[in-house]
Amino acid sequence: MPSALDLQQAKVQAPIARAPFHTWAFPDGTLWTEFYRLEAGFLLRFPDLADFEISGDGHASVAHPVPGVSVGTVEHLYLNQVLPLMLSTQGQLVFHASAVAIDSGVAVFAGESGRGKSTLAASFAVNGYPFLTDDGLVLNRSATGYTVLPSHPSIRLWADSSEALIGSDTPTAPVVCYTSKSRFLAGEQVRFCDCPQPLRHVYFLGEGIAEAVTIEPLSPAQALIEWVKNSFLLDIEAHLRLASHFNQVTNLAALPIHFRLDYPRNYTALADVRQAILTHTGLGDGIT
Repeated sequence: MPSALDLQQAKVQAPIARAPFHTWAFPDGTLWTEFYRLEAGFLLRFPDLADFEISGDGHASVAHPVPGVSVGTVEHLYLNQVLPLMLSTQGQLVFHASAVAIDSGVAVFAGESGRGKSTLAASFAVNGYPFLTDDGLVLNRSATGYTVLPSHPSIRLWADSSEALIGSDTPTAPVVCYTSKSRFLAGEQVRFCDCPQPLRHVYFLGEGIAEAVTIEPLSPAQALIEWVKNSFLLDIEAHLRLASHFNQVTNLAALPIHFRLDYPRNYTALADVRQAILTHTGLGDGIT
């Protein structure tokens, strides 16, 4: 596992002469992350927020916030963006997905940003089914299958989701400067599972155009495409690492546990969504 974040003094982000080998951007085209190579590792630049220097083996990172950026913001970036990428460099399977503990195993919800995976996880967590992560899903393979590892005990929601699902007295982490999402801390109101649990079902979220809850099985080829789209990968040019990742994901996708889940994107439908998932996982008459 990576060592703890090494937070250094703030400094202005100096211009970098060379071009990044990879970038992340928001749907509106706004630049979010720049990926650079260093002599002994990588530099992740979050413009106007922080630089993270990562060792080549993914075990250590050093953070330099931009002057005026809070420690909480840097820690938030590390937990939700940098750490999953570091784990991917170590050969771990890490995906953009949320996960909740249901009965004897875990149901995973994966999909593009905005599809509602955190909202769905929160909906279960406030109704007695603890979440393991709201993003940054880490899987370990064993002789008996795959195990889901718990992430940090907090869940991030936009204002409309938090108003619909979370009580006003639920503890929150300090606000960070780059998002209006609130980060709710696990506790009595928002249940959290801190023990690894076996993977049982994976639901890739549809576009929200269905008029009712629909759950359809995916073929291994379809599941493979979805997992690849939702993978955390730091070095997209490391051919051996990419080949290893592809082989691991191919084995995962071959399991008959993958489904497409779609439902109307309104909060009044969430009870029906939970019930449909619980019935589908074999719990029958679950929560309402």
